[in-house]
Amino acid sequence: MKKLIASGLFGAALLAAGSVQAANSWGLINEEIVRFDAKVVDILCELNGDCPANCGDGTRQLGLLTSDNVLIMPIKNATAFSGSVEELIDFCGKTVTADGLFSTNRGYKVFAIQFVREAPDGKWRGANRFLTKWAKAQDVDPKSKTARQWFRNDPTVVELIEKQGKLGLGLAEDQKYLESQQ
Repeated sequence: MKKLIASGLFGAALLAAGSVQAANSWGLINEEIVRFDAKVVDILCELNGDCPANCGDGTRQLGLLTSDNVLIMPIKNATAFSGSVEELIDFCGKTVTADGLFSTNRGYKVFAIQFVREAPDGKWRGANRFLTKWAKAQDVDPKSKTARQWFRNDPTVVELIEKQGKLGLGLAEDQKYLESQQ
């Protein structure tokens, strides 16, 4: 089985000297600004061989597989509660240069992607595409309150909450929890 995020793997060799684009510090504890090349992969495909075409067309979680077989699962981008699928789906199966931050919190090492380009010298783009794409799909202004609070207004999210409750444990469990908080 492939290793998941090996600590200390990406040293100074991963930072591209003289580059124009660079990740921004967020002031996190144990933050490390990194840049590395990796292939964009469908995580389920890598782990269990379930491999739909084009990484599931944006319906699957995507990861970054380095040349030494380390699978990195990038976390959200600049929009709250969103993931990195919108940032990476266009690169399914291709090698990219990812620019972002590794951070360790309570023993967990995470990678927040900030910029990406097709390797070796594609055009950089910010990892901030989710909200614009979501707003366009919902036919709302990307600067509107509806878009900024997309997680409250997304039809799929609303449907899931109606069926499974806000905690995802069912409506009865939600009710028990709310009663226990009064």
